[in-house]
Amino acid sequence: MTVTEVILRVAISFILLFVLARIMGRKEISQMTFFNWTSAIGIGSITANLAVNTNLSIRNGVIALVVWTLFTLLMDMVDLKSKLGRRVTTGDALIVVKNGEVIEGALKKSRLDIDSMRAMLREKNVFSLGDVDYAILESSGNLSVLVKESKQAATKSDLNGVNPKTTIFPLATEVISDGKINKGNISKLNLDESWLAEELRKANIQSVNDVFYAEVQQDGSLYLDKRDDIH
Repeated sequence: MTVTEVILRVAISFILLFVLARIMGRKEISQMTFFNWTSAIGIGSITANLAVNTNLSIRNGVIALVVWTLFTLLMDMVDLKSKLGRRVTTGDALIVVKNGEVIEGALKKSRLDIDSMRAMLREKNVFSLGDVDYAILESSGNLSVLVKESKQAATKSDLNGVNPKTTIFPLATEVISDGKINKGNISKLNLDESWLAEELRKANIQSVNDVFYAEVQQDGSLYLDKRDDIH
């Protein structure tokens, strides 16, 4: 392949990809659902082949890109017009925390583990599961979070006559995950398993195996989420 042909292929690929991306709109970038991700990978692969693969003629490469884009636009139309089609192409949002309780079935369905969800919460500046009222895993993979009313940002008028809770620990700290005690974290908090057993007893929990997740919050209280929540 000559230098002239390389330049021509790259120029055609760049211009065509730019035009087609403009036609498809901003949704491909701003709302990266599973379908949009698949579409973007397909278009990128075809464009790369058009630019450097001599086994693919320019004509066929252009046709492939245009047809792929048409299919993408067609699926976007289905997505806009049909709720069923939208469920097929983008999927449903999943409630992973409801009324402050972790929905384990939703986590399993979305293949999301508790540590990954906690990391996503921290990205939303939520450092304790005990602060969460609702959390929804959107079809785009983003986590939407509604914190409990008592944890929402307060105005000056809200604080009049109200003393904030005492902060004992700098961050909420995991002490039980999936029925297993995190002994290292308990030790770091200068607590022990006897304290934890007493807190479980107060919550009418007979065994640590019955706990899906637990953390010591900043005020020293224990947030608990039992296994197998049914909703």
